[in-house]
Formats: sequence, structure tokens, C-alpha cells
Amino acid sequence: MATTTWPITGPYDLAEVAHMRSGFNEQRSFDGVLRFAFCLDGTLEDPVAVAVTQEGDTVRIEYTTRPGASVDPDAVARQVARIVSADHDGDAWARVCAGDPVLARLREAAPGFRPWVFHSPYEAAVWCTLSARRARAQGITLWRRLCDAHGTTLEVDGATRSALPTPSQLRQVEALPGLPADRIPRLHAIADAAAAGDLDVGRLAAMDPGEAMLELQRLPGIGPFYSALIVVRACGHADVLSLDEPMTRGVVRELYGLDAEPDDAALEALAEAWRPFRTWACVALRAVSPRLAER
Repeated sequence: MATTTWPITGPYDLAEVAHMRSGFNEQRSFDGVLRFAFCLDGTLEDPVAVAVTQEGDTVRIEYTTRPGASVDPDAVARQVARIVSADHDGDAWARVCAGDPVLARLREAAPGFRPWVFHSPYEAAVWCTLSARRARAQGITLWRRLCDAHGTTLEVDGATRSALPTPSQLRQVEALPGLPADRIPRLHAIADAAAAGDLDVGRLAAMDPGEAMLELQRLPGIGPFYSALIVVRACGHADVLSLDEPMTRGVVRELYGLDAEPDDAALEALAEAWRPFRTWACVALRAVSPRLAER
């Protein structure tokens, strides 16, 4: 077991991140420690399990990997910081919220809210393939089944966590109970793209988001909606406005008192006030708005 840290800027509550990712995690309740496993950025061939805690304005990360493997602590810290959205200026986010009446209400309901981010574009692409045309709970069941049967199981902070299969491991998967056979070649294509570096998070994040989405649509089964999900929710962007997320429009209509769901132009105009946190604003609208009815 090794330890690394990451500094937090601005209001932050790790429990909010834990709440967002609770469906994917075996952890049913948050006990102050967020435990999960992932494939480390780069080659994606190094599974890592982490136990993440918040100590004031610091994220503390205990981590472990396979026996004999050596990973860069800074790489672990950077990836975890991206996953738990500790890598952006929370004070700047607070100022954006203060300037918008709806975001201000959301911030009052969840002062330390920040989004959970997919572990990597590779893992987001696998999720899209497993969850396509099925209920979210069914997709999560398949995700866990794939991780447990074909990934690497590691122990961290007294608990076991299974990472998604690395690209080389995924390439060897020939069947998964409950998954249609035509999805297996799609998983293999994702594994090949990851091995070639096409799903590298640094590469995709550096691209124009629209161009990155178009490139991802070359993968079988990845259309506009899923390519947007991968770019917006896995690259760590805070300020990309997705026009392919239908739930956002319904929430915007309700909370901003509009007569109809906004079209692309109306949504883009309204979202100008959310810069440079348009991604975070959209996620907060969907994730936190149900609490407003409880207040």
C-alpha cells in the first residue's frame, strides 16, 4: 500500500462524488472512504485500486496494484483527481453559481457538489457498449460481471475491488453472460483502439471536443450520444456543452420556467452564463435538482 495526495481549491465534498458513483461501486453507503479500481492512464495495462478520503483541503489517496508492478504515484494522483473532480478551481465554480439564480439554488442544496467522471475514455466506451439499449441497472450488472470475471481484483483498505479488464485482457473475452454476442466484437474494437493509443485521455482532451466526438464515432456502436458522453464525461472537461443529452433540456425547462424545452440555440445562449463550467452546470442540474423538491 502506498499513499499520495492532491490539493483541493474551493468548497468540496467527497461524499457528493461518492453519491454520484454509488451505482457502479460495490460500496452501498459512504463511510468517509471512496474505494474503487481502474486501469491507469497511459497503456491502461496497470490496474490500480484506491481508497480516497478528504482531509480538509486535501484528497488523500491510498493505492495498491498487482504484486511486482510499479506505477507512478503522480499518475495515480492525477487520474484520481480527475475522476473525483478535484482538479479544477472550486472558487471559480462557486462564483459562476452565485451569478445564476438556478445554480445558486443547486449550490445551496449541495454546497460541495462536483461531478464524478468516468475513469477514462476507454472505460466510458466499454460502458456505452454494455449499457446500450438496456436499463442502467442492467448495464451496471454487466459491468460488474465483466470486471469480476475478466478484470483484476485487488485489495485496498480492507475491501476488494475489481478493475475493468485491461485492453489486453478485454481482447481475450469471447463471451459474457447476458451480453448479446454481437457486442463482443465491439468490445474488441475498443480494446484495439485503446492499445493503439486512440483512447488516450490526454490526446482526446487536447482535441477540439467536436472533432474528438466525430473520431470516436468510428468505433462500432458509438454514435453521437455516446461519443459526447465519452468526451464530456470521461476526459475531465468542465466547460463542454453537450447538445445530445436530452435530460438536461427537461430540467432546464422546469427550473428556468421556460414554456418549452430549449432548442440548441436557446440552450447555448442560456449556458453562456455557466462558462467556464458548462459541463459541471449540466451535471449539477440533473444530479442535484431532485433535492430542490425536498427542501
